Amino acid sequence: MPRVTLETLPDYARYLIAAAEDAAAHHPATKKVRLPRLELTAHIGPGVLADALGHAFVEAADDDRTEPSACRIFVVHPGIAGIPEPAQWGDAHFTEYGFAERLAEAGLRGHYFHDLDFWQVYGPQHRIGVQLMASADAFPPWEPGAPLRAFLHWEYAARGMRLTHAGTLGADGKGVLLAGAGGAGKSGTVAAGLINGLDSVGDDYVLIDPAGGVTARPLFSTLKQDPAGFARLGLKQRLRAESPLNWQGKHTFHIGDIAPRPVPSKLDIVALVVPHISGGGASSIMPVSRRDAMIALAPSGIAQMPGERRSRHHRHR
Repeated sequence: MPRVTLETLPDYARYLIAAAEDAAAHHPATKKVRLPRLELTAHIGPGVLADALGHAFVEAADDDRTEPSACRIFVVHPGIAGIPEPAQWGDAHFTEYGFAERLAEAGLRGHYFHDLDFWQVYGPQHRIGVQLMASADAFPPWEPGAPLRAFLHWEYAARGMRLTHAGTLGADGKGVLLAGAGGAGKSGTVAAGLINGLDSVGDDYVLIDPAGGVTARPLFSTLKQDPAGFARLGLKQRLRAESPLNWQGKHTFHIGDIAPRPVPSKLDIVALVVPHISGGGASSIMPVSRRDAMIALAPSGIAQMPGERRSRHHRHR
């Protein structure tokens, strides 16, 4: 099995992109998804990830008249003609920052998950990416909930927009971002808001456009809730079928399952809210400093968006 070092990383990334393009005719299926200002084409075989691509997204409304750009992502593994075994990391040390910087010097983006030799590389100039796995099901457990998230992050970042790890709630076209670490109550707040007539453009990851203000647009339709919250909100009675628990021990469902109306194409963000589970009998709202709000927003975004340390995401706030 080949081994990749920081020195050879850009060449390996280019090699994977070329190999995937050469093998395009051997891909068993192609899925197209229309997202805000982007048409995503995924070359992918049948399986869990292909199923996720079919229901994990909120497709962009026809009223967005901006001509979309197009990107292609190849989800590949050995067994597809021309696709190699994934390489392993060969240097003694690995840092996400150094990895991202080395690729950025070559005009590329990428991520490597050691436990599975799971590679994601993207060329923003030609808008082509590759997700190379050891087998069709050798992906991290979080991947089906927000499939191809890293590629969308890189593509939108190249155009001044950002994926943000936050929930959203709103009404009449205006809304708030809900930020904080896992367990802060974002998902429960979003689900409760939807049940009580509010709108949302996402529970976990949303697209932020800072041009002319801050606008949040929907990408992923998935909602998550732990069993206690699921019962507290009465979701078992509201949903047609109770889904199996995901890798975090949470139920997964979709905005459309409980939303009072179709997902809006955008929300104009007017505030950043930082949920905190206090255990009290009633909810309350208290002001927080700009510093505390940014601290709530920044760490989870940096941890969950590959290469985010080198972006200017937080300077837009």
